[in-house]
Amino acid sequence: MEDFGGGEAFASGTKVKKHKGKHDKPKPWDEDPNIDHWKVEKFDPSWNESGMLEVSSFSTLFPQYREKYLQEAWPMVKSALKEFGVSCELNLVEGSMTVSTTRKTRDPYIIMKARDLIKLLSRSVPAPQAIKILNDEMQCDIIKIGNLIRNKAIEILTECYILVQGSTVAAMGSFKGLKQVRRIVEDCIHNQMHPVYHIKTLLMKRELAKNPALANENWDRFLPKFKKYDDSAFLLHIWLCYYFTRILFKLIYPFAFLMLSRKNVQRKVKAKEKKPYTPFPPPQPPSKIDLQLESGEYFMSVKKKSAKKWQEKKEKQAEKVAENKRKREAAFVPPKEPSQISDSNKSDNDKNDLFAMTKSLKNKAKELKMHEAHDYVRADSFIANAESSRPKKKSKPSSA
Repeated sequence: MEDFGGGEAFASGTKVKKHKGKHDKPKPWDEDPNIDHWKVEKFDPSWNESGMLEVSSFSTLFPQYREKYLQEAWPMVKSALKEFGVSCELNLVEGSMTVSTTRKTRDPYIIMKARDLIKLLSRSVPAPQAIKILNDEMQCDIIKIGNLIRNKAIEILTECYILVQGSTVAAMGSFKGLKQVRRIVEDCIHNQMHPVYHIKTLLMKRELAKNPALANENWDRFLPKFKKYDDSAFLLHIWLCYYFTRILFKLIYPFAFLMLSRKNVQRKVKAKEKKPYTPFPPPQPPSKIDLQLESGEYFMSVKKKSAKKWQEKKEKQAEKVAENKRKREAAFVPPKEPSQISDSNKSDNDKNDLFAMTKSLKNKAKELKMHEAHDYVRADSFIANAESSRPKKKSKPSSA
């Protein structure tokens, strides 16, 4: 029976320290301050002169709206991959992009970079920007989200290119920057911390990194501590506001009702006129397509429709310009001067009015004289006239 070197330990009863992996042991270069663990050395083709033994390939699908752009940019992508010995294929029938290694491929990891390149192209990243992923110091990360707006400040502070498309975020940059971007996005989506607070923290870290005295110190005491959003506290605040509002309403309502009753405030309710009952439903309003069929616009081509819309827009603009011009010119229109005919008519009317006034005054003077003559009557003249008007009696002759 083979002995794997653990029999003595089990026999003595001592426990052997188990490691998760075979190589999970501290290395002497792990704690060396002179080694930059984030630095990626540039690949030298002399490290793998024989090339690849097997063919590796990756393919990804792209949306239909990216088809035209990929057709135009594919020669640029093909020439960039050819420098690293990687072949690429654009299949417009299936809507897919495929990259694979060839005999000229020397870098074993370049196929992973080519896979990231076609992923970025399918996520609407421009081709000149996506080709930068082939550099050794450039990495990428695609984060799945619901909806997020691209923030230029995050790009500057993390030194990463960020593009939001649909339900994913595509990021390109160093490993350290990608880690920061993923943390910002996930905290935002999980509603744990707003991106503004992450930006403030990154700004402070950027300023602290400029100070060489603080390079090997812990920066936690300088960084701001933000409280995470708590749903329970927010809901409690809303419930308390609602509770106290109801209490205040119950206290104020009786007094308000009394004040309204004293002022005899009556709301005028408009009586709704009852329409005559009909068993038939109201006529259905014509749809947009029906209106287009009536006017004949439905059968017009797209070019004619656009020309018609352009013509209507031009007519409206011309009407508006004419109206504005008329309003501006109205201020410079001189007032109408009175004509000579109107002056002669006015003088004739004045003469007629003057003639009528003198005639009425003469009539009134005559009437006044007549009234005065009737009022002033002399009695002696009247009596004298009466006596003279009597007939004289004839005297009889005396008899002798």
